[in-house]
Amino acid sequence: MAPSQSPPPAGPNLDLLFDLAPLPLLVLSPAWRITKASARFLTDWRVAAADCIGQELLPFVRRQLHLTRPSHLAYLTSSINDAIAARAERTTAPINTAAAVSWRARVIPVFNGHELLSILLEWSDGPPTQVEDDLAKPGLSTDEAFRLFVQGVKGYAIFLLDTKGRIATWNAGAQLLKGYTRDDILGRHFSIFYGKEDLAINKPQMELDICLREGHVEDEGWRYKQDGSRFWANVIITAVYKDGEHVGFGKVTRDLTERKSAESRLIAAYEESEKLKSDFLANMSHEIRTPMHGMLSACSLLREMPLSNKQREIVGIMDESGQVLLQAINDILDYSKLTSGHFSIHSDVVGITSVVTSVVRASQTTLPHSVHFELFLAPDLPRSVQGDPLRYRQILQNIVSNAAKFTDKGSIRVQASVQSEDDASYKILTEVIDTGIGVTTDAISNLFTPFTQFNTTTVKQSQGTGLGLSIAKSLAELLGGTIGYLPNPDHQGSIFWFTARFKKIKSLDQIGKWNTPSPAAESPTSPAAERSMEELQQELGTLSSTKNLLVVEDNLINQKVMMGMLRTMGFRNIGLVANGAEALGTVCVRELKSELIEASALGASLHHQSMT
Repeated sequence: MAPSQSPPPAGPNLDLLFDLAPLPLLVLSPAWRITKASARFLTDWRVAAADCIGQELLPFVRRQLHLTRPSHLAYLTSSINDAIAARAERTTAPINTAAAVSWRARVIPVFNGHELLSILLEWSDGPPTQVEDDLAKPGLSTDEAFRLFVQGVKGYAIFLLDTKGRIATWNAGAQLLKGYTRDDILGRHFSIFYGKEDLAINKPQMELDICLREGHVEDEGWRYKQDGSRFWANVIITAVYKDGEHVGFGKVTRDLTERKSAESRLIAAYEESEKLKSDFLANMSHEIRTPMHGMLSACSLLREMPLSNKQREIVGIMDESGQVLLQAINDILDYSKLTSGHFSIHSDVVGITSVVTSVVRASQTTLPHSVHFELFLAPDLPRSVQGDPLRYRQILQNIVSNAAKFTDKGSIRVQASVQSEDDASYKILTEVIDTGIGVTTDAISNLFTPFTQFNTTTVKQSQGTGLGLSIAKSLAELLGGTIGYLPNPDHQGSIFWFTARFKKIKSLDQIGKWNTPSPAAESPTSPAAERSMEELQQELGTLSSTKNLLVVEDNLINQKVMMGMLRTMGFRNIGLVANGAEALGTVCVRELKSELIEASALGASLHHQSMT
């Protein structure tokens, strides 16, 4: 049997300690109602506990100290509010009483996290202060001095409204700001300062209603002077009460026209800089990408020539470096457009199965033999939907490219399915599952942060801007979806997934534009895919022997590259001009049975065709 243990000593009785404290203390609820008073407080203030506990603080203090001036309680109210806002101790200014004694209160708010639990007031008495006595010497009370202060202020329009919104007082600042004299304005409704648009929606009355409901209201907008000119005003309206009865409103107005003008100038400068940036990016897009495409196309032509192994290796390095640089340029331009809000989303018919299959088919050529692709398309996947096929493809291409970059062996599985649907749309879930190096735990939180690259040997060897996943995230959100990452639960690797919302298509004409089958599963290297490529090559051979081509291109390098690529593809009857006017003249003179090719649109397609 375990030896008996004596109970721990009881802690101090906190209520007893509070009562015995040699200080006049009050504890308030968050609503400023007295919940506890020390014995010393009850003695010094000559009040019974029953007449104190449960009372509202301000009326209680006014009765006990026989206060007659609003300024007396203003010191206490201000200090309590300041202490709560700052979560720090505050001490009130002295409160003079009729008994030739002044009282100060040290205010201590008590919080639990963000919740205000109580307010502790520690009172101390002393001789009366001399401020009010000094004011009284020339015959001024504190209230009278305050009234003169308000009347003399010239930087603010400060005036009172009655309960109906009619102007009851008028100070010098109001006259300077609004142009009305006291005789002109007293008794008129304050809506006289508002414009037609505000009056049409009954804004003046709405502000008074909010003020009564919430205690005050603040607004900024245009207000009008007596001469019809306007100024940008900051307005604060406060409900005024006397002994619990609503007696009117206090209104303070500041002229912020200069600040508004400065803000407008800043906004205009920002918009101009954004326009200049957009123009710069558009020019850079053309000026950088055009020679880059020319260089990559020239590399493709060079590969078709008889080369030694060393030469072929050098050409491969040139081509790979060019592709990396082109991707970096594209990423930076896309990211800039996304961050500036200039990225547009288009609406077209989307064949989900076609897009997914084509991305997989194009990506498999970049994989080593130790990695194979798997493709799963859910049976309930719609054949056609309405959305932006280019942006959907771009998201999937970014994720698949990452998977291919970081997977040396095993598999990459791409699957698409319907996550949810309603009467008008589908939410399509697309997943890319790989057996690559995976993502470390500390790197997961920064996966979709711009310019993020992880410090591993494999990542350093795989060049990039660190923008691909960030761009994919922004695009997924523009398509009404989200993007995320999960570790591969079966083995090493990653699962990147994203959703995109597409509208349903109910028109048979639109559905007929897509005839791609939607099998449950299809291998990207199926015989059907290979036969379609062979058929495409046969069709190209037929076209090259029967068609006359006219290439329109003003860039000399691109002219040479285009001519070389077309001749490599078997075309012999090729015309070349520098602009549209020359093209029309050539067609009219020679009456060619031709296909008119705009090189800048066809270049990327021909480059891809030559690579296959």
